[in-house]
This record gives sequence, C-alpha cells and structure tokens, in this order.
Amino acid sequence: MNQAANIISPSAGSVTGGVRGVLRLEAFAIMVATTTAYFVSGGNPWLYAILFFTPDLSFAAYALNARLGAIVYNMVHSYISAILLAGASWLLGIDLLWQVALILAAHAGFDRSLGYGLKYASAFSHTHLGVIGKRT
Repeated sequence: MNQAANIISPSAGSVTGGVRGVLRLEAFAIMVATTTAYFVSGGNPWLYAILFFTPDLSFAAYALNARLGAIVYNMVHSYISAILLAGASWLLGIDLLWQVALILAAHAGFDRSLGYGLKYASAFSHTHLGVIGKRT
C-alpha cells in the first residue's frame, strides 16, 4: 500500500469497529453524567438550553480555512477545555464557570455520541471517530 495515500486518507487516524462504539458510548455516558451534575447542582434550565449548542458556532472558523477551523473547533470541543473551566471555577470561586464547564462537557459528549469527533484539517467531515456524512 502507498504510504502517502494512507497518510492523507480520511480513515487514517480514525477508530473503527468496536472501539468506535465504545468511544461513542463513553461520550454518551459523559453527556448524561455532566447533564445530571448540572441539574443536581441547581443549574438553570434556560442557561443550559441557551448554551448547549453554542460550542457549534466554532465551526464558523472554517470560513477562514480548514486548518484554523479544525483548531478552533477542537479547542472548543475538547474535554480539556471543560476541565480547565471547571478548574478556573474552583480556583476563582465562580459558580457560573462550573455550570458552563458542565454544559461544554455535555455538548462534547453529545456530539461524540452521535459520531461527530474531533476534526482533522483535511475536511470538516474527517474526524477521529471516522468520516461523517454521506458514504460513497
């Protein structure tokens, strides 16, 4: 097999089979756990509803170019961002940051449970969970 073709292939670096299913199920569990934590800790339903899909606005960076789009999208959709916000909430004593962190983690879990993974710069549809969209 041609190594160069393997490097640029959308499936190179994407999980498949049972591992993909486990990652999606794990993401669903994260969504359920963080959503539960949000509401158990007294989170406002309106804030949750307003902010839940806000991270998807990060795809607008793709209008500039695919590389920047992937970087911005991945920064927003990484669990690391939610963990950093949660840490900042704890350090600064700002409850709103904790709520936003839980919503961000729930959103990332939601997206990944549907198969929308972290993006590669090659195309919006190329993710660590495989190619999304129409199969050819």
